[in-house]
Amino acid sequence: MEPESLYNLLQLPKEEALPEEEQQLPQGAKKKYLPPNSRKDPRFEKLQKVLMEWVNTTLLSEHIVVRSLEEDMFDGLVLHHLFQKLAGLRLEVEEIALTAPSQRRKLQAVLEAVDRSLQVEEQPARWGVEAIFNKDLLATLHLLVALAKRFQPNLSLPANVQVEVVTIESTKSGLKSEKSVEQLTESSTDEDQPSKDVFDELFKLAPEKVHAVKEAIVSFVNQKVGRLGLSVQSLDTQFADGVILLLLIGQLEGFFLHLKEFHLTPSSPEEMLHNVTLALELLKEEGLLSHPVSPEAIVNKDTKSTLRVLYSLFSKHKLKTHADGAPGRAPH
Repeated sequence: MEPESLYNLLQLPKEEALPEEEQQLPQGAKKKYLPPNSRKDPRFEKLQKVLMEWVNTTLLSEHIVVRSLEEDMFDGLVLHHLFQKLAGLRLEVEEIALTAPSQRRKLQAVLEAVDRSLQVEEQPARWGVEAIFNKDLLATLHLLVALAKRFQPNLSLPANVQVEVVTIESTKSGLKSEKSVEQLTESSTDEDQPSKDVFDELFKLAPEKVHAVKEAIVSFVNQKVGRLGLSVQSLDTQFADGVILLLLIGQLEGFFLHLKEFHLTPSSPEEMLHNVTLALELLKEEGLLSHPVSPEAIVNKDTKSTLRVLYSLFSKHKLKTHADGAPGRAPH
């Protein structure tokens, strides 16, 4: 089929033409296509960001970091640990699936447990083994929204997220398409309330998990500053003067901080505030602080603010490996 006839068939502008793989569907096959204008919708992008932060905070103590919902959820590994954490149960499935068939079997077992927990009656559900395994972003988002509504109903999801999708079907006469709108979140969600970051939700809804999160971050920090002969025992107190925080940022972000720029042994609240303010400015310059943090809060040993700052570094630099024996994004 010539490109022009395909554009006419889909009634899409040329810049939204289907990728080549979408034009090669086997006869009788049907697939959803998410046009670029839908992917770039601000509400759609915000929904992905909120869900990713929620998943990463939930799994922080297990040293799992998700960077792409499509790429990191498809094989069942992350979903396995996420569901176990949320539901408070253990699934008898293989821990690491290395081949495509075993990944598919694992994903199917996890999704069956998820569907039972969510009491899914819709058949087929808006997600399924084939959709998730084939990295269908819409199906993945439908699944995560359902899990959030079930296990963390107060999570501040953006309201009324809906996107236009194109369903492509391969027939004897060529490709046929149909446009539709998929609703991802309900319009009744109160998006006008000030947005909360994941640590607001953690302290409010799951205070029992705070200790585990703190331990995971302290372990991460000690791996990085140990080469400097430093050791962190208390997240609550040892970052208040900004010294370890600055040295950690220097190690991770490759900054060389001259001793004239900060106080290595601060002796007053003013010197501590200078150090912390400098550290936050460096993080802002690197685009790592998505939630405002007051330097005074760090100096005053506010645990939540300290966690926000350290998590911004953790989420960027924590490698998804099994080097420490914890589950991560290992080779499939």
